[in-house]
Order: sequence, then structure tokens, then C-alpha cells
Amino acid sequence: MPIIAGFDKLDSVPEERITDKIGRRVISGKQGTLVYWRMKAGSHATAHQHPHEQFAWMIKGSMEFRLGSEKRVVKPGDILVIPGGVEHEARFLEDSEVIDFFAPVREDFLSGETPSYMARR
Repeated sequence: MPIIAGFDKLDSVPEERITDKIGRRVISGKQGTLVYWRMKAGSHATAHQHPHEQFAWMIKGSMEFRLGSEKRVVKPGDILVIPGGVEHEARFLEDSEVIDFFAPVREDFLSGETPSYMARR
């Protein structure tokens, strides 16, 4: 996945199929990575943590999200800020679209690597 500078369109970024229920478009600059996720109902990002600070914006659908020991249902328009190193997980209750921003850059996403917490089971 190349680093983008200047103007572009989301549609020009190929969607990667992570599983039959999860797709993503990864856009990266030099300081951070933006990911547009399409999740089908029943998708699950199992408990995990990473050193990156993560910002999430729920665009469509809903998910049950656990951040540390706190659990909430997240709906369109809701945002989350997940500090690096804090365990979290998400269960998608309906077909959903989410935008995440990570800082620093998610090098593992640039390589096309499937996150172990989203791997097929």
C-alpha cells in the first residue's frame, strides 16, 4: 500500500477482503494511517491491543465495543479515542462502516497483513 500525499478519492484505494465479513481500505501518510472498514453483522475483532493511538468514528450500523473494562454500544456519529496499549474489542451488531485513524503509521496494515484478531476462525 503506497503512502498518499495530496488529493485522492476513497474509491481509488482497493478494498482488501480480510474475511468474508470484513473489508478495508487503507490510506497512509508519513505520520498516521486511516482505515475505512466495512463490517458485516456478526463480525468480531477479538480482544487485542497495539502501541498505536486509535481514533474511531462510527459512520453506519452499530457495534458493541469494549475499551478496557468499559463496554458500550456505539452508533453512527459516535467517536472513540483508544490509547495505545489499552485492550479493546468490537462485535458488530449489524452491517457497519467505521473510519479509524492510527498514529503512528500501522506498518502491518501497509503490508496487507491480516490482523490476528480478525483472522478467519
